[in-house]
Amino acid sequence: MFRALGSFSRSRWLTGAIGIVLPMLFACSTPHARQGSGRPGILPPCPGSPNCVSSQAGDERRRVDPILFTGDGGSAWSRLRRVIEGMKGARITEETDGTLHVEYRSAVFGFVDDVEFLMDAAGSRIEVRSASRTGYYDFGANRRRVEEIRARFAREP
Repeated sequence: MFRALGSFSRSRWLTGAIGIVLPMLFACSTPHARQGSGRPGILPPCPGSPNCVSSQAGDERRRVDPILFTGDGGSAWSRLRRVIEGMKGARITEETDGTLHVEYRSAVFGFVDDVEFLMDAAGSRIEVRSASRTGYYDFGANRRRVEEIRARFAREP
């Protein structure tokens, strides 16, 4: 592949690639996810950038399923907390009655993603929103995180 680049050396190619990728990662900074929606039972909407997913999003590209549970909401909430506490890079920063805010820090670059959970005990579901705090693209990291939380939640007794 590098021979086809002609006069470009491998190091120039890598430098160019890094020069393109890093600005995409740091191009914009979204506000801290704790701003809230201002309405009870509603998570903040995702921004226009493709680095956010939410179980309350109307847009299919940003939509993820909520975390469903059977039984009482208190047991489900305790189970969710155990799942989060067992995940690398996770730190619970705020918990109020029926809401939970978690910061996830990436191991390599230290990027912080904000994840919010909202209990809907009557609907036997936990709404979730995961958004990158900085950058524009997340390369699917927020969606993968929510799916990992859902899978761990299903396995947790």
